[in-house]
Amino acid sequence: MSNKKKLCFITTIQNTMDWFVLPNMENLANNGYDITLVCTMDGQFQTKVSHYAKTYNLQMERGKVGIFKMIRVILKLRKFFKKEKFDIVEYATPNASFYASIAARLAGVKVRVYNQWGIRYVSAKGLGRFILKRIEKITCHHSTVIRSPSNKNMEFGIKERLYKRKKVKVLGIGGTIGVVISEYDLNSKETSRKAIFEKYNIPQGAFIYGFVGRLNKDKGVNELLLAFKEIKDENTHLILVGMEDKVNPIQADLLEGAKQSKRVVIVGQVPVNEVPSYLLSFDVLVHPTHREGFGKILQEAMAAQTAVITTDIPGPSEVVEDDISGILVPAENVETLREKMIFLKNDDEKRLEIAKNGRIRAEKYFYREYMMNNYLIDVNELTDNIK
Repeated sequence: MSNKKKLCFITTIQNTMDWFVLPNMENLANNGYDITLVCTMDGQFQTKVSHYAKTYNLQMERGKVGIFKMIRVILKLRKFFKKEKFDIVEYATPNASFYASIAARLAGVKVRVYNQWGIRYVSAKGLGRFILKRIEKITCHHSTVIRSPSNKNMEFGIKERLYKRKKVKVLGIGGTIGVVISEYDLNSKETSRKAIFEKYNIPQGAFIYGFVGRLNKDKGVNELLLAFKEIKDENTHLILVGMEDKVNPIQADLLEGAKQSKRVVIVGQVPVNEVPSYLLSFDVLVHPTHREGFGKILQEAMAAQTAVITTDIPGPSEVVEDDISGILVPAENVETLREKMIFLKNDDEKRLEIAKNGRIRAEKYFYREYMMNNYLIDVNELTDNIK
């Protein structure tokens, strides 16, 4: 019988595993852990991770889910946890975390770790906010420890009485898996830029604002499209990389206008390994999110030595230092966003200064090996304390 500690990590969909989880899981496997991954997944994903992890394809949905579907998933997870006898169960993303926290507690799993990478109710209002906050409190209550992605998010959670301070911790200065700095070869910026321009028929010499993430309301895409529409310079273009989110969609008229615009390119979702080439080709990454755990895409843009504009909220305001390694703007403020977009376009010296400082900060705090080691130490401590 194996003496390996058994760890199960759960997210709602496989994309989250790809973007935020897999490097840590492979590192744990290389350090003697028995790893199981649970999410809604396809065969390609299962094949990709098969050399270091077992998988369980559990059908889950993002967004609103009916009560009977919730109960069915929770019961399936409880049965699975009791059978596998995991030493530690970790979970992230709202729906999967709600199910897993309840199921793991019912199954008697001693260490239940909630990776609270985003607090969904922050951007909600009225009854919806009340319901989402109750769900968040239930998830936190059934978890033995919370891992917050940033200090400001942690303080918000404590103030909101989602958990007590002794239950929560931030690893390093925050974040998840960081970035592989070597993937962002600054000598290839011009090559990447030329290839992207040719692929989407953008005139050479154009100024490029870029966005990478789900095209939804909470990521601030409405504000981005409104701000860009007011920038009349025909030599400016906007590239949107990411899937259209049907659960939390952007305004239909803005999306249609973007699709009709000759200055907007909607790329859609791309494989993770193609993201660096886009970030290297942008002049400015604009990420006007309403809520965020920490902002991995900001770290990646900084590694690409691309200037960043993002919002002054918990998470992003801790990734960048305002006016040093990025520009911070108020959330949901179209006018200020537009002003800062124009400012960085017109001030080459300031844009380059911010971009260079961002690269330095990414190399210091967000490189992959540093982040993975923080995570490994934390998991070792959690499993060592199992009685």
